[in-house]
Amino acid sequence: MDEIQKRILAEVADLHEVPEGAYNIRANGQSTGRRSTANIEISSKTDVSGIDIRIKPGTRKESVHIPVVLSESGYREAVYNDFYIGEDSDVVIVAGCGISNCGAQDSQHDGIHRFHVGRGARVRYVEKHYGEGDGSGKRILNPVTQVYMEPDSFMEMEMVQIRGVDSTMRTTEAKLQEGARLVVKERLLTHGEQKAESVYRVELNGESCSADVVSRSVAQERSWQKFDARLIGNAPCHGHTECDSIIMDEGKILAVPSLEANHTEASLIHEAAIGKIAGEQLIKLMTLGLTEKEAEERIISGFLK
Repeated sequence: MDEIQKRILAEVADLHEVPEGAYNIRANGQSTGRRSTANIEISSKTDVSGIDIRIKPGTRKESVHIPVVLSESGYREAVYNDFYIGEDSDVVIVAGCGISNCGAQDSQHDGIHRFHVGRGARVRYVEKHYGEGDGSGKRILNPVTQVYMEPDSFMEMEMVQIRGVDSTMRTTEAKLQEGARLVVKERLLTHGEQKAESVYRVELNGESCSADVVSRSVAQERSWQKFDARLIGNAPCHGHTECDSIIMDEGKILAVPSLEANHTEASLIHEAAIGKIAGEQLIKLMTLGLTEKEAEERIISGFLK
């Protein structure tokens, strides 16, 4: 990998050297490194571009890194990855994509990830998107995540996109069986003319299952965001969505809640708040010696933590 690709890899996966455990690193459509372990097998698909990751039942305290790097202007790809997490596992999966585009053509990565989470398994999934480059070509990322959770499983998803991506359409679908629990934490910052849309559709199909989908976002300059969350309660369950956003300059934010209860014991809640940075917060930090811009950056950084 060249220095640009290494820098992007550090941004999206916090990797400065070969990671421990299983990994598959992809750059401009090619695998630049792969390793399976005794409990985690990574293999290439034969019908489409992508990989299968199979985690044996009972696997604990292991990780999988599958970052993607694009550094060729005009390169476009769609990748299909399937994760089969065995029952009673406890693993961390780190994904993410970074695009460096210094040319005039658009670069685009569409990643379709399907998670099959076994009974009693626990998964922490981290996905970070990053863009850079001074070319006129756009940096486009369209992730699709499909989650199928068996009884008593748990999945935490951390979705991060801070600056640099011109257009993104994030689609997440989940189906939960009895006792399953899904937690989603989304952090998003857009600026310039960037557009970002997050769509969540969660089906709560089993007794005592639950979902908590929380988004924190900042729209600066003339950027546009849409948060569209739909919870469907088909059983005695609990669902909660929350959109908390800061709007600045000429930014636009649209929050679209949708709650569908098909059972009398389904408890569904949506919360949304959109507003500007409070003037008293800025004044307080500026009295400590910060400029107005520095104060804004400090507030935004703390808000998106």
